[in-house]
Amino acid sequence: MFSRSSVACFISVALTVCTGVWQPLCAQDTAGSASILTPPESEIPRITGPRIFGVRPGNPFLFLVTATGMRPMKFSSDHLPGGLSLNADTGLITGALKQKGETTVTLHAQNAKGADARAFRIVCGDAIALTPPLGWNSWNSFGMSVSDAKMRATADAMIKSGLVNHGWSYINIDDGWAGARDAGGNIHGDAAFPDIKALADYIHAKGLKFGIYSSPGPRTCGQLPGSYQHEDQDAKSYAAWDVDYVKYDWCSYEEIAQKIAARKYAEQLPADGPRIVQLLAERAELQKIPKRSPEQVDEFKKINAEVGPLIYQKMNQDTRKRIDLDVAQEPYRVFRASLDKAARDIVFSLCQYGDDNVWEWGQAIGGNCWRTTGDINGTWSRMFTIGERQAGLGKFAGPGHWNDPDMLTVGKTKWYRRHDYVPLTADEQYTQVSWWCLLSAPLLIGCDLSQMDAFTYGLLSNDEVLDVDQDPLGRQAARISRNGLLEVWAKQMEDGSHVAGLFNMGSQASEVTATWQDLGINGKQIARDLWRQKDLGVFDGQFKAAIPVHGVVLVRFRPAGS
Repeated sequence: MFSRSSVACFISVALTVCTGVWQPLCAQDTAGSASILTPPESEIPRITGPRIFGVRPGNPFLFLVTATGMRPMKFSSDHLPGGLSLNADTGLITGALKQKGETTVTLHAQNAKGADARAFRIVCGDAIALTPPLGWNSWNSFGMSVSDAKMRATADAMIKSGLVNHGWSYINIDDGWAGARDAGGNIHGDAAFPDIKALADYIHAKGLKFGIYSSPGPRTCGQLPGSYQHEDQDAKSYAAWDVDYVKYDWCSYEEIAQKIAARKYAEQLPADGPRIVQLLAERAELQKIPKRSPEQVDEFKKINAEVGPLIYQKMNQDTRKRIDLDVAQEPYRVFRASLDKAARDIVFSLCQYGDDNVWEWGQAIGGNCWRTTGDINGTWSRMFTIGERQAGLGKFAGPGHWNDPDMLTVGKTKWYRRHDYVPLTADEQYTQVSWWCLLSAPLLIGCDLSQMDAFTYGLLSNDEVLDVDQDPLGRQAARISRNGLLEVWAKQMEDGSHVAGLFNMGSQASEVTATWQDLGINGKQIARDLWRQKDLGVFDGQFKAAIPVHGVVLVRFRPAGS
C-alpha cells in the first residue's frame, strides 16, 4: 500500500461564508507538484466496490469483496444464497446459482481496529455488468509489446498497490497476444503468451478477472489473427481459458463490410448492380493505400463522383440506411451468438468507434458496453472532445449496458507510438476521472501499475468518487447547464442524492454555479466535496465554486437533516 505520510494529502480549502462560494485551491500547487486530494485510508475496515452484482444461472460466480483497512482482515456474510461460498481470509465469493432471483446479502469485514457491514445485492438473471467494469487495459502502456510476464506483473501491482481494495478487478490484454491458428483453426497465444489458461488462472487466483481482445475481421489492428469465420471456435477457447471480458475491435472488418454492402446495394439496383460492385471494389483497393499518388487521388475522386449518384440518388435512402446499419451490426450479432454458446459470463465490449450510432442498438444485439467515439489519447483537447460528445447519450445507458468513452489517460503512460508520458495536468486528470464517473463509464486504467506514483493512486482510490460510477441506479450524468466553457454535469444516485461536477473547461480560473432549479432539487442541501470527502456546509438555492483552469469540483448534495 502506498504511504502518504510524506506527501501533501490535503489541499487547503476555505469557505467564504458571506458569499457562499466554495474556493478550493487548484490541484497544482505553486511549485508545480501535484496535490493529492483523496484523504488517507483509515485502518478501520470500510467495504468498497459495487453494491450489486449480476450472474447468469449455472455460470461460474466470481466476486471479490473488497475493503480498505488494516490487514489481516476477516470477511463473512449473512444470507449468502445456496451454491455460493465466501473465503473468510480473501473475501472471494465463488460457486454457481441454479435459479433466477435476487438476494440481498449483508457483507462483513472485521480487523483488530473495528468492523464494517454493507448490503450487497446478488441478481441471478439474464444481465451481467450491472455496474460499469473497473479494471486495467494493456494498450496505453505496452501496445503490441505486451506479454504474459507484463500481465502477471500488472496483476501483482493491482494487489500490492492496494487498488484491488477499491473494487478494481479486470486485467485485460488488448491487441498483441494472438499467435497462429493450429490445423483445426483454434487460436493460440504467440511466443510471449505460451499458456493463456495458466495466465488466467494466475489472475483469478488473486480474485481478479481476465479480459482479452479480438476483431471480427480476419486481422486485428496489429495485423494478428482476428476471429473472422472462427467466431464459435474463439468463443469456445475464451470460455475454456476462463475469460471474463472480450473487447471486439472493428479493424479489418471494414473491407468485408464494404463487400457485403456493395452486394446488397446491387440487389436493390439490378441494372446498375455490376457497376456498383466494381466501383466499390476499386475504391476499397485505393483506400488500402496509406499514401496515394496524385493520380490515385484523382481516381478516387472520379470513382466517388460516379458511385455517389448511383447509391445516394437512385436507391431509396431508407433502404440504404437499413443496409448500412445491418452491415454494421452483423459481426457483433454473430459473435454475441457465439458467446451465448459458451457457459460463462463474458462481458462483451463493442469497439467500432461510435459509428452508426451504436448506442442506439448496442444493447439490442447483446453488448455490455460500446465505444461512443474514436480512440482517446493523452491530450486535453482529445479528452475534452470525447467528454463533450457524451451529452445526450444517457438514455441509452444503464445496468448491463454502458456508453464507453474509452480508457482513462491518467498517470504515467508510455504510448505505444509516441513513447512519452501523458501530458494531462493534475487538474485535467481530476477532471477526467470525475467526468467519466459521472458518465457511469467503464473505467479502464492505462498506466503501468508497477510504476504508479502516489498522486495517481490517489486519483484511482477515492471510494466516494468511484461510488458515483458504481451506483446501482446506473444513471449517466447529463449536462444541465453551460455558460461558454463553464459546465455543470449531474446525475441522480440510487439513494436519492444528486452528484454534480462543476467544470471549468476554459483557459482562466472562473466561478461555476449549480442551481437547484437545474439540478431538480429543493430546499436546503448539504454539499459534500467528494474528492476531499468533506462536508462543505448547508446551501440553499445554489452552490458556487471557484474552479481552476481545466479543473473540477465534484459535489454530492443531500437534503439538510438527512
